[in-house]
Amino acid sequence: MTGERPRTSSPHTSGSRTSISAWRPSVPGIAEVFHARFTDHAYPAHTHDTWDLMILDDGAVDFALDRRRHDATGTASVLLLPPGVPHDGRTVTPAGFQKRVLYLDDSVLPQRLAGRAVGGPVLDDPLLRHRIHQLHASLGHRGDEFEAESRLSFVRERLHVHLDALRPRTPGLDADRLAAALRELLDSRTVTGLSLQQAATVLHAHPTHLIRCFRQTYGLPPHAYLTGKRIDRARRLLLGGQRPAEVATAVGFHDQAHLNRHFTRHVGTTPGRFGRGGGQPPYPSTR
Repeated sequence: MTGERPRTSSPHTSGSRTSISAWRPSVPGIAEVFHARFTDHAYPAHTHDTWDLMILDDGAVDFALDRRRHDATGTASVLLLPPGVPHDGRTVTPAGFQKRVLYLDDSVLPQRLAGRAVGGPVLDDPLLRHRIHQLHASLGHRGDEFEAESRLSFVRERLHVHLDALRPRTPGLDADRLAAALRELLDSRTVTGLSLQQAATVLHAHPTHLIRCFRQTYGLPPHAYLTGKRIDRARRLLLGGQRPAEVATAVGFHDQAHLNRHFTRHVGTTPGRFGRGGGQPPYPSTR
């Protein structure tokens, strides 16, 4: 293995200097690989069902996790964003930033560790950063899945070292039972959806009280949380080869235009461009 970074021969583009490649590898534990360069993009507050493990190849990122702002600059740091915790992100310089992201499921890191990751999402660990770089390189070569699994095991080991050293987040607004009940209700009806009045009736609460409670506890309003859940599902289906029009209704959006609007805000490109590769990595032509 030469450590060569994957190259994209025909990147998805939504701007003059924006490029995106996304695929779902056949490596257990990795739900998605996402490479992107943005010169001007702001992610709205949202959550993921997976862990978001990111390294920067260029530029700087400003982001909030659980309503606390952080920044990462240059190529030394590793960002680990836990599942279920709201976060956003934005460019901070005219040059933008370039990143590589792995979305990891709970077979790599259990969700019970999410509270530990909230307080320290930026990890200053050159060894971990190098191991993640090596993992991305192996994911960009067809037939190197066994190597990628091996490299993932070392990344997982190193992440556990960091998480074991962090203190769990102390219980606070997360323990609000009404907000937790609304979140569970939204999770069970991600596709079908429900009205605010229906939720209020089921949970025996006033609608505005529900919204305030949810936002105070989770850092974003219920509708934004539900949209983020639908976008997560849409990403998986698009990488599985389904067409945007089919995906839109399958995940709960009214139509393709509705999906396009929200998907572009969250991901930085349209569903069609995102899924155009059919979930295949941009394999380099030479080793």
